[in-house]
Amino acid sequence: MTVRGIAPPSATVLHEPMTTLMSLTETQDFLDREFPQMQAGGRAYHLEAVGPLTARMRLEAHERFLRPGATVSGPAMMALADYVLYAAILANIGPVALAVTTNLAFNFLRKPASGDLLAECRLLKLGRRLAVGEVAITAVGNPDIVCHATGTYSIPPR
Repeated sequence: MTVRGIAPPSATVLHEPMTTLMSLTETQDFLDREFPQMQAGGRAYHLEAVGPLTARMRLEAHERFLRPGATVSGPAMMALADYVLYAAILANIGPVALAVTTNLAFNFLRKPASGDLLAECRLLKLGRRLAVGEVAITAVGNPDIVCHATGTYSIPPR
């Protein structure tokens, strides 16, 4: 996957998946069942696509995600990045509820408008015990990255 015109380095994986283990619908159903609190106050996170080592999620910029200055807050972007990274991992390894975040790092590059945000995730490494990925968040309709995140998940023994 090319993130906004930048050719990525090759991902390191134990196996190069040609398809995902969970479909878009299966992944969304799992997230809804295991993490209903993410949609508390009304559905705002929309998983739009999953693929081999990738996922895309849109955040509807409800008022609860805005901060003074009519912009989406940093914590809202952080949650979006973590959630799409988790979705990408699940789609590729199957329904493992206890995969947990071990590290997240964020670079806020520019102020997003108050509209919806789109998060594109690419897994850089998908191993038996660790998954590493990156997320580029943009405002819908604008290709400029507003937030770049990297994260690591610990995958429990299966």
